[in-house]
Amino acid sequence: MPLIDTAPDAVARIYAHSLLEMVKPAGREAVESTLAELEDILEFARSNARFAEFLSSRIVPAGPRGETLERIFKGRASDTVRKFLLVLNMKDRLAHLPAIVAAYESLVQESFGRIEVDVYTAHTLGQDAVQSLRGRLADALKRDVIVYPYVDERMIGGVKFRIGDQFIDASVATRLRDMQDKIHRDGAARIRSSLDRIVDGQ
Repeated sequence: MPLIDTAPDAVARIYAHSLLEMVKPAGREAVESTLAELEDILEFARSNARFAEFLSSRIVPAGPRGETLERIFKGRASDTVRKFLLVLNMKDRLAHLPAIVAAYESLVQESFGRIEVDVYTAHTLGQDAVQSLRGRLADALKRDVIVYPYVDERMIGGVKFRIGDQFIDASVATRLRDMQDKIHRDGAARIRSSLDRIVDGQ
């Protein structure tokens, strides 16, 4: 079975919060290096089907898998990350590593007053445009904003934002659709009003 790549749920946030509380006393550098280690492991799992299957398989018993994890990561990962993976293994949560890492990243950004924003436009934004947008978002959100620009060729124009779990659609297509819906609603209301006047007149 593949790794379960879903949005962070309540359980993922509990594991992520526990990890952050454990690492935080060591300082910001330790918190961010832990995130980097987890992202590297996750990236390797995504690029290596056999390793991903090893992490997420329900056939491999927790005991032997834990021993293999020890051999793989001892001396290659920090004690904190290695022990965290062993805990996830014992709790049968390794398959949910993507959601747990995403939850941990979100907590790290929030902890340091940062927020990540995915920005979708119809065409590639230049560096100046990205920096300008970043400044405006930072002013609006009162946070240090990290912008990740993406191109969505299905868009006519405008912009879409994903901020955490929130999705804000300010694309031209959506505005046109809203306008069309309003015309239909208003038109239907006018027709009903005209019919009411005709009936009342009779």
